[in-house]
Amino acid sequence: MNHNPLAAYKETRVKTASPGQLVVMLYEEAVKQCDRAVELLSAVKTAKPANIDKANAAISKVQDIVTELMASLDFELGGDIAKNLFSLYVYFNRELMEANIAKDPERIRAIRVMLEELRSAWSVAATQAQGSGSERSQGVNIAG
Repeated sequence: MNHNPLAAYKETRVKTASPGQLVVMLYEEAVKQCDRAVELLSAVKTAKPANIDKANAAISKVQDIVTELMASLDFELGGDIAKNLFSLYVYFNRELMEANIAKDPERIRAIRVMLEELRSAWSVAATQAQGSGSERSQGVNIAG
């Protein structure tokens, strides 16, 4: 039995979220991990090389989230928007890989800005969809 109230809350939050809310949560975590990676990479340049592994882990988490977002796109319903998002996600993963290799926090900051803009847009869309009752009840099937 799980006695950690925070873990129980997080689990319940995910299980009860609408598909749109799940997408917003993914973006929120990606932004959070970008912030962590930038902070750690900035520390690397000021004599904390032990943080390189932690920065790598944070960047890898962002890449995993972006890959999950890619996998959940619905190209039939989403059409050009889904295709454009897919291309953007490919770009994000490529830039994150290059930033990780170069240990370049500026590239991560640029991706973070775009992820935050997408998070904001999805947050508005999820709120509107929830209010209209038009969201699907099963899965995270992003139409774009």
